[in-house]
Amino acid sequence: MALAGTQAVQPKKRGESQNVYEKDVDVLIQRMLGDPAPEVQRQMPILAERLKDLRERNMLKINHSVLELVVAKHLIRDGYEVYLEHTLESGLTCDVFARKGMGTFIVEVETGYVPPSHALDPVDYIKARIASKIARYSGYCNKFSLGSPAHYIMPIPAMLTKPARFREQGEIALVKRYCDMYYSNPPVSNDEIVNAHIHSVQIIDVENLAVHEVEPTEYLVRSAPWYM
Repeated sequence: MALAGTQAVQPKKRGESQNVYEKDVDVLIQRMLGDPAPEVQRQMPILAERLKDLRERNMLKINHSVLELVVAKHLIRDGYEVYLEHTLESGLTCDVFARKGMGTFIVEVETGYVPPSHALDPVDYIKARIASKIARYSGYCNKFSLGSPAHYIMPIPAMLTKPARFREQGEIALVKRYCDMYYSNPPVSNDEIVNAHIHSVQIIDVENLAVHEVEPTEYLVRSAPWYM
């Protein structure tokens, strides 16, 4: 019973968050469909429905989905056929998978989210997550990229921006140690770390539906002062 002078809090209706999610996606897609390019008109509604279906199963969050859709539009404009939340041969699911001719491109989107269980080690946790993504996913594509919103600066391990032949054993061991701290089922292997590659970093501008793509080494130089 509510106290006098107060109003009882009503439970949220089932499906309310799904409705909010779908509304936000629809608003974004309508903005994107202002682009007259035929492939944008064809692919974007299909990708939106894919995400809505997954959200209905409580698998996605709107902030992550919005970034995926902006990246998808960028790649479609570049001539790619794009798939979101795509399952790879190993059973891993990547955020954005794109194909153009015989070439494949994977983009993993990072929002900077840190779970409460890692409130006391956020940077180590994110470094390990980023390293593990580059190591695990880059072997399934010709080009691999990390994408993040402009307001989040990713702590990309410097070793992973180097060509494989220039990676020293001490650097490999350090990245392996980071990964082993948080990922053990299955663990990230030495071979995955040695052969990992990152082609670019995509800075995602949601307000302008744009992506600014930079070289990993350039991104590292710009971001290094924040993680000294």
